[in-house]
Amino acid sequence: MHFCIRRLLPKLTCFLLLFLAACSNNPSADQSIFRMSIKTEPPTLDGTLATDTVSVSMITNLMEGLTQYDADLNPIPAIAKRWSYSNEGRTITFYLRNDVYWSDGKRVTAEDFEYSWKRLLNPKTAAQYAYFLFDIKNASEYNSGKIKDRDEVGIRAIASDVLEVTLKKPVVYFPSITTFMVTFPLRQDIIEKYGDSWTDPGKIVTNGPYLLEQWEHEYKLILKANPKHYEGKAQINEIQVFVVQEPTTALTLYETGELDYIELPPIAIPHFKNNPEYRNKPQLRGYYYGFNIKKPPFDNVLVRQALAHSIDRTLIPKILKGGEIPSSSWIPKGMFGYNESIGSKFNPEKARSLLAKAGYPDGKGFPEATAVFNTGDVNRLIGEFLQEQWKKNLNVKIQFESQEWKVFLSRLDLDPPQIFRLGWGADFPDPDNFMNLFIASSGNNRLKWSNADYDKLVAQGSTLKNPKERKKIYDQAQILLTETEVPMIPLFVSAQNLLVKPYIKGLKTNAMELLYLKRIRIERSSQTPGSS
Repeated sequence: MHFCIRRLLPKLTCFLLLFLAACSNNPSADQSIFRMSIKTEPPTLDGTLATDTVSVSMITNLMEGLTQYDADLNPIPAIAKRWSYSNEGRTITFYLRNDVYWSDGKRVTAEDFEYSWKRLLNPKTAAQYAYFLFDIKNASEYNSGKIKDRDEVGIRAIASDVLEVTLKKPVVYFPSITTFMVTFPLRQDIIEKYGDSWTDPGKIVTNGPYLLEQWEHEYKLILKANPKHYEGKAQINEIQVFVVQEPTTALTLYETGELDYIELPPIAIPHFKNNPEYRNKPQLRGYYYGFNIKKPPFDNVLVRQALAHSIDRTLIPKILKGGEIPSSSWIPKGMFGYNESIGSKFNPEKARSLLAKAGYPDGKGFPEATAVFNTGDVNRLIGEFLQEQWKKNLNVKIQFESQEWKVFLSRLDLDPPQIFRLGWGADFPDPDNFMNLFIASSGNNRLKWSNADYDKLVAQGSTLKNPKERKKIYDQAQILLTETEVPMIPLFVSAQNLLVKPYIKGLKTNAMELLYLKRIRIERSSQTPGSS
């Protein structure tokens, strides 16, 4: 039985449905086409500059790095066939395979990694993820301009197949960092030849399981299996990725057999929970609202604390219906360091008292304020929920504004609004990845907040091997972040809610939302038509 989409979206655009259907290949005619949707156009396919989930998903299937994850999210060899430690754990030497090639036939070398990593750190690049490599000797100094010579950074290709990395201190999770796209190799000659347009089809040179065949902006991307991939050609020959901003539209396309894989909109989840094609997976992804603490009235910590204590997070799973986990702490459930007792718990009386101390008793005199979120059903529902909570419990009226993703990202970079929605999914499964998001040197810290004590705690946590000592340090840092200073309000840990056609095999959901397209295949029988 099809889900009645007409009840959800009376103004559903039939033109889009017909357009996508007309351009889609008939899956029964070609067994090697996988069709999926993404919510927005990838802002970039440059791994050095990308910061969003959509771009990461595409780049992860076009490029590969030194390591990759196994099914249990442990780093295993990819382009690096092995690695070794020396100098009391401060030096890591990666030994590269000699059978990995770029799509133009040139061999992938250690020099390609050295160039990529130093490009990420180059202050002229202004990469938001530069801080990812700050554990490397002289990396932060080079990025800040204190050191001008890139050769002083502890990244060195000592042979075409050997990359030596010198760290400031032993870092237990460093191999996991090399699974992430910002550490993937890049071709210096291609980037210097084409500049900002190097990621265009016909110009881009990649080393991953898929090649960028076509990119029709705001409509679709076509990926083709790379016949030169070191693991062999992927079983699915073509990936069709359609930009479908409305989740309900994607659902209709799935039900009519035009898509093989979608993310379910919240309103449709209850209908599909017992469907064999439904998949649910808790994520290592936190959802939060941040404050620009330079903008009043949120420069007052009492105001921030009041808003944090006035939210009944237990209502969120009832609103979203997708298995989300309410959370007032920042390190997500399922990751080492999670502590559910931490955070600004729901306490409306305390919230009203704090607001009164801030000078706004019963909300009187509270200035106009606007919260901004990127367009999407989940974000709209959460925005409406927060607006209601703040009005009900504090008598404070906050306006909410929705913006398209790329516009929203640009605004965050240029001038973050008073309040804004963001999320953070694990780039590697270690609490450092969540905690260092808000250190002063993080390019992804949009809060305009910094705290020296917090930075020291996070830096200390990354070096400790004793789990009890490490957790104690992260507890202190989380209390500072979510109870004392409150530059951001954690709300919940996300869950992935998908529909996957039964003939799609090998698609493994995981807590990091990683979709390795090279691992999936299509198995159809004569009884399995184009739609289920």
